[in-house]
Amino acid sequence: MKSLFCLAAMFGLIGLLNGGCTTSPDTDAGKTNLNDDSANALRQLETTDPTLNDFVKHAYGYAIFPSVGKGAVGVGGAYGKGTVYANGDMIGFADLSQATIGAQLGGQTYSELIVFETEQALENFKGNNYAFDAQASAVAAKAGASNTARYSNGVAIFTMPQGGLMFEASVGGQRFTFQPK
Repeated sequence: MKSLFCLAAMFGLIGLLNGGCTTSPDTDAGKTNLNDDSANALRQLETTDPTLNDFVKHAYGYAIFPSVGKGAVGVGGAYGKGTVYANGDMIGFADLSQATIGAQLGGQTYSELIVFETEQALENFKGNNYAFDAQASAVAAKAGASNTARYSNGVAIFTMPQGGLMFEASVGGQRFTFQPK
C-alpha cells in the first residue's frame, strides 16, 4: 500500500511539473518537427532491427516517442512527446510521463515505440487512462528483437538508448495522455 501511495505521489508530482505542457506542440512548425522526429526515430529503430518493420506493419497502430528525457537521484522521472498512428495514418499526439523510486542515479535519453496489436489496445491508450510498468515490459531494440517480442495485453514496447548514463534498480510506471490531431 505504501509503494502504491509513493507511485501515485510521483505521478502527481510529474503531472504538476508538466501541467503547463500541452500534449501537442503549440505551433504548426512544432507539430511538423515532432512528426519528422518521430519518423526519424522509427527509421533508426528499424535500422537497428530490420525485422521491426514487419512487426509494425502487421499491428493496428503505434505510438513513437522520439526523445524521452529521464533523470533520477533515488526518485526519478521522465517525460517525452510523440505521435500516434493507426493503420499507417497519424491520428494524434501523446505525451509520456514516468515516475520511479528505488536505487537509481543518472540521466539519459531514449526513444520509445509502443506497438498496438489491436484496435482495442489503441483505444485503451487513447482513453488517457493507460499506464504500465515500462521496466518490466520494454524490449531493448537490437537486431532481431522483434522476432522474440510478445504482446502483453495487446501492447509491445521497444526502447532505444540515445545517450547518457543511468544506474537503475527501481519500480515505477509510465502514464500517457493522447490528443487527436
